[in-house]
Amino acid sequence: MNYETTIRAEAADGVATEYAGAPSLAAPKIPRSLILGGLGLFGLLLAIAAYFALIGGEPVAVGDDNSQAATVTVVTPGKTTVVGEIQAPGTLAARRPMPVGVVGEGGQVLRVTVDAGDWVQAGQVLAVIDRSVQVQQAEAQSAQIEVARADANLAQANLDRALQLVARGFVSKADVDRLTATRDAAVARVKVAQAQLGEQRARNQRLNIYAPASGYVLARNVEPGQTVGAGSPALFTIASGGEMEMLAQLGEEQLAGLAVGTVATIVPTGSERQFSGQVWQLAPVIDQATRQGIARIALAFDPALRPGGFATARISSGSFTATLLPESAVLADEEGSFVYIVGQDSKVVRRAVKTGAVTQNGIAITGGLSGTERVVLRAGGFLNPGETVNPQLLKKQPPKR
Repeated sequence: MNYETTIRAEAADGVATEYAGAPSLAAPKIPRSLILGGLGLFGLLLAIAAYFALIGGEPVAVGDDNSQAATVTVVTPGKTTVVGEIQAPGTLAARRPMPVGVVGEGGQVLRVTVDAGDWVQAGQVLAVIDRSVQVQQAEAQSAQIEVARADANLAQANLDRALQLVARGFVSKADVDRLTATRDAAVARVKVAQAQLGEQRARNQRLNIYAPASGYVLARNVEPGQTVGAGSPALFTIASGGEMEMLAQLGEEQLAGLAVGTVATIVPTGSERQFSGQVWQLAPVIDQATRQGIARIALAFDPALRPGGFATARISSGSFTATLLPESAVLADEEGSFVYIVGQDSKVVRRAVKTGAVTQNGIAITGGLSGTERVVLRAGGFLNPGETVNPQLLKKQPPKR
């Protein structure tokens, strides 16, 4: 035992003596840039924590239902006086369009005296039809009158001679009656021939195309050399008196709120000019497919009003009290228009509404709201009924001037 102990001690002394002169290993140094970066990151984390602590207020309990709720902007719209104005699209048209066609038997067109865009007077010749054959027929009929008159004169002379011979007994009473009937028939044939001549001349007068009333020529569909007849389409279209109108398409609710005589302003598409008019007729029926009716707005003649063109009508519908909401707050689906309101329990509720006039300040709500509700201003399309939200009331801004 003593021997082993001596060996181990010597071995240990030898090891210590062997490494006594070796250099000692120092601890590794950390770069200064790494230290500064860590301090900066730590400071940034402290700043972020302080920011959320300031804006978040008191911490929310883990069990609070609003901790993960979406924040939405709401508005309490109230009531306001709205100047009603209905904007409706439509087309321009002649108020009383008159298609002018062939009245007589027709023929070849020799000359057309007017063109589209011309003003015409009642009875003015619009087109001249060849009548050379009809003139000859009228002359032949005139000759037939002379023939009938000659027969009538001869029958009258025979009757006169027979009456002179009755007293002498050379002519019987029956012969006199026969000659009288012959004379009457001859006189009747004269009248028939005269009537036929009058008819022929009237037909010749109807060969030409005349303007039935004074007005503005909208269309000309005939050219010289063309053959026309009773079955031909209209050769001209005339706006009686040059009066125009707009056929405004309105919903049945809007149509029910209008009356004849309501003032309207018309703006043709592609033009900045405005034309004043009045509603002169409201459609007595509603289209079952579109649920729309037509309001006919009378307009005075102006070359800028071209029938067939599109236009927009702004129709005054009076003043009324209603709730105004921006378009972003009003949604619609197959069930109709609706808004989302936030109740006292911060839950979203769907509310059906009736919309009215669209103004520069928003859409008038005529039914469904009292004006005291908290209405979701925007992003309603991403909400669901019954969802819990954090409502933020929009601060009212002064109206724009």
